[in-house]
Amino acid sequence: MPEQTRASGRAAPSVVDDGDNGRRWWILAVLGIAQLMVVLDVTVVNIALPSAQKALGFSNDNRQWIITAYALAFGSLLLIGGRIGDMFGRKRTFIGGAIGFAVASAIGGAAPSFEVLVAARALQGAFAALLAPAALSLLTTTFTDPGERGRAFAVWGAIGGGAGAFGLLLGGLLTQSLSWRWTLFVNLAFAVPAALGALALLRSRDNVARPRIDVPGTATATGGLFALVYGFAHAQSHGWGSSTTVAFLVAGVVLLAAFVAIQMRSRHPLLPLRIVLDRNRGGSFLALGALGAGMFGVFLFLTYYLQQTLGYSPLKTGVAFLPLTGALVISAGMSTRLTPRAGPRPIIAAGMVLTAVGLVLLAQLGMHASYATQVLPGLTIMGAGIGLVFPPATDLATLGVDPADAGVASALVNTTSQVGGSLGTALLSTLAATAASSFVVGKQPTADLLAHAAVHGYTTAFWWAAGIFAIGALLTFLLLRGNARPLQAGIEPEVQPAGAS
Repeated sequence: MPEQTRASGRAAPSVVDDGDNGRRWWILAVLGIAQLMVVLDVTVVNIALPSAQKALGFSNDNRQWIITAYALAFGSLLLIGGRIGDMFGRKRTFIGGAIGFAVASAIGGAAPSFEVLVAARALQGAFAALLAPAALSLLTTTFTDPGERGRAFAVWGAIGGGAGAFGLLLGGLLTQSLSWRWTLFVNLAFAVPAALGALALLRSRDNVARPRIDVPGTATATGGLFALVYGFAHAQSHGWGSSTTVAFLVAGVVLLAAFVAIQMRSRHPLLPLRIVLDRNRGGSFLALGALGAGMFGVFLFLTYYLQQTLGYSPLKTGVAFLPLTGALVISAGMSTRLTPRAGPRPIIAAGMVLTAVGLVLLAQLGMHASYATQVLPGLTIMGAGIGLVFPPATDLATLGVDPADAGVASALVNTTSQVGGSLGTALLSTLAATAASSFVVGKQPTADLLAHAAVHGYTTAFWWAAGIFAIGALLTFLLLRGNARPLQAGIEPEVQPAGAS
């Protein structure tokens, strides 16, 4: 019996043909706007940080909280955000998340102090935790035809993979031409059209069997994810030996272990374990976690390298990342044609190997590297690799899930990427800092030596990131089956008939 009917004990709903398949692609455009906004907000503020710090007068030690506040709220609340969508309807959750994100962005853009800015970033993360899983679950239930689904997930993957680089470009452009505050105000230009489009195109639909809130599971999952992300973020500034770092990491592991035990016994689990115990889904979650761990760390260090070592302006730095986005879009389209023929296993593994090769090339950078001959090849190859991984892994992670669990399954996709990115960035930051410190030991500190030490730290991070992708390629190749299950037919698309209100 298919999983979606076995889990719910009821027949799957039939597909509703609204008479205009073109509306599905308008829905994809609306969902894509939301996905772009949520992902680019991880990086769009990075380039604006020096200007914001100068305007609000906060210290270097406090600077990381502008980034961490968003990641903490987003990563720790994603699972409950996905379940809220399952309970109260994905259209309502999507629109509420978009409007809330817009309000939080407006507060952050107008923030008169550091404290208000950090609170606004945390509020952004909380509403993103509602918005992101609702968007992906809507995509999953809207595109049920295998051919259309593949193309839709290729577009989705290109948006998700390229949004980080686009955020750097947009952040540089807004900071340089207007003000750092516009890196937050700009979200209104994404959130408002997304909310209005959802209101016009989607229809409300209540689940036949509305799941209940798993209070113990919610508490342990949220607390565990918060502790884990906070512990890794704390390690960036205070080191792995800090008692606070160790305490939060241990607490995170204990709480997440308790969460798994609770889910095994709960009648209404927050995360039904059948979602992650499927080999293909487990392998796809692993691939997405590794992708987040390597990708966002590389964005951070390559940004530092281009600005501090090669002397690029914020805008020029953003432009420098465009080839990665272009290669990603092209390879994401290719994955749509290749995956049905070869299956997801070789495509995802090949993409991770390709990304590792790009990182090895970036690890050769020196003090006076040429962008055209040394930076560009690594960026382009890395973008091509990411494009091969993201669409099929995201598709596979949500394939065949019971419609009642689509929200929490989609939340888990975002959780693995977000938590993987937070953990990977913290790990690579610590390794880079250790390598840079070791480089200057026993030597006379000069400006030139410190610059060389910084580059040594960046390239060390690139080597480690390449290792993450190489190990990920091996594990996903071993874990994934040769071919994905055929698409489970019968998921009702959430499309509002023309003229309905």
